[in-house]
Amino acid sequence: MKIRALDVSEANSYIKRILINDPILCSLKIKGEISNFKVHSSGNVYLSLKDQNSKINCVIFRNDYDKNLNLENGTKVIASGYISVYERDGSYQLYIKHIEVSGIGNLYIEFNKLKEKLQKEGLFDYIYKKPIPKIPQSIGVVTSPTGAVIRDIINVTRRRYPKVHIKLYPVKVQGEGSKDEICEGIRFFNEVHPVDTIIVGRGGGSIEDLWSFNEEDVARCVFESKIPIISAVGHEIDFTICDFVADMRAPTPSAAAEIATPDLDDLYFKLDNIKTRMNKSLTNIVEYDEQKLKYTFNRINIILNDYIINNKIYELDNIIEKINLNIENKVTKEEMNLKNLGSLLHNLSPLKTLDRGYSIINKEDVVVNSVLKVSENDEIEVILSDGSLDCTVNKINKKEV
Repeated sequence: MKIRALDVSEANSYIKRILINDPILCSLKIKGEISNFKVHSSGNVYLSLKDQNSKINCVIFRNDYDKNLNLENGTKVIASGYISVYERDGSYQLYIKHIEVSGIGNLYIEFNKLKEKLQKEGLFDYIYKKPIPKIPQSIGVVTSPTGAVIRDIINVTRRRYPKVHIKLYPVKVQGEGSKDEICEGIRFFNEVHPVDTIIVGRGGGSIEDLWSFNEEDVARCVFESKIPIISAVGHEIDFTICDFVADMRAPTPSAAAEIATPDLDDLYFKLDNIKTRMNKSLTNIVEYDEQKLKYTFNRINIILNDYIINNKIYELDNIIEKINLNIENKVTKEEMNLKNLGSLLHNLSPLKTLDRGYSIINKEDVVVNSVLKVSENDEIEVILSDGSLDCTVNKINKKEV
C-alpha cells in the first residue's frame, strides 16, 4: 500500500493522537529534579525534569499551578500528567496536571553545603571585597569566545567607554575541564597579563549548566585573585557560589560591563563641572586674597602714615617752638637795641634841648635857624617843651659878625 506524503502539521497531529491515546502516556507519573524553572507572564510554568542521564521538557498550565509549593531549580518532585506534542515545534513534553515535592536535588544539596562551608571560612565577607576601578584601562574577560557574553560586553563598553581595552581569555563554561580553564583564565590575568578588572561569566542555564561556577576550586581561585572580579553568571534570578565570592555580582554580562566601565559622556560632564567649580573657586580665592592684600596695604599705609605724620608733627612742633623761642629772643634783643638806640637818639633829639629851656621856631612848618629866614610881622610858631606859642615878629635884631 503506497502512503501519500504528509504535511509536517499532519505528521505532528498524527503523533499527538497516538501519544494521547496511549494508555501509559495519557496518565503518567515521572519523578525527577527541576531545572530551567520559569514562570511566564501568562501564568504558565515551564521547566525540565531530569535525572543523571536525561531530561524532559514540561508545562504546567496556570490553572494547574500551585504557587504555595515554592518550586525552584533543584527541587525533586513527582509530576503527574500526560505526554503530548506541541504541534508548532514538533516537540513532545509532559503536561503536568499535578505535582508534589519529593525532596531536594543532589546538586542543590551540594550547592548549599559548599555555600555554608565557604561562608564560615569568611570567603563571602565584605571586608575582602576589592573596589572596582572607576576608570579602567583594560578589562579581562573569562568566558566562552562564541557565546553572547563577550559580544554583549564589547557592545556595552564601546557605547559607554570605548577607550578601555577588552582582553578575552577563552574558556569552556560548562562540561568536563571547564572549571580548570576558568581558574587558568583568572590566574593568567593575575600573573601573566595584568588587567584592571576581570569579568567572569556566561549566559543563563540550568543548575547543571552553571555548575562549573559552583565548584570549590573556582570559588577559591576567585577569592585569591588580586585583581577585582565581577561575576556575571546566568540571568538575574540565577545565583552561583562564584557570585558570592566575587568582589561584585552583576545580574547579566551587560550589567557587568556597565559596572566595570564609566560612561564617557558622564565623565566629560563631571569634568566640565569640576573645571567650572575650580575656576570659580580660584577666582574667589584670588578676589579674596586681593581684598585681603588691599586691606593689609591700607592698614600698613595708615599705620605708616600715622607714624610718620605723628613724628613729623612732633618734629614740627619742636621746630616751631625753637623758631618762636628764637624770634622771642631776637625781638627782646632788638627791643633792647632799639631802646638803647632810642635813648641815644633822644639825647641827640631837639626835643631833649627843649627840656633844657630851649625852643624851636617854625615858619610854615619849616624850622627857622636864621634871622634871614623871617621878616618883620611874619607869623611864627615857637615850640617849647610843654607846648607852643603863636607869635608875630615885631623886630629883627641881626647879630653883627
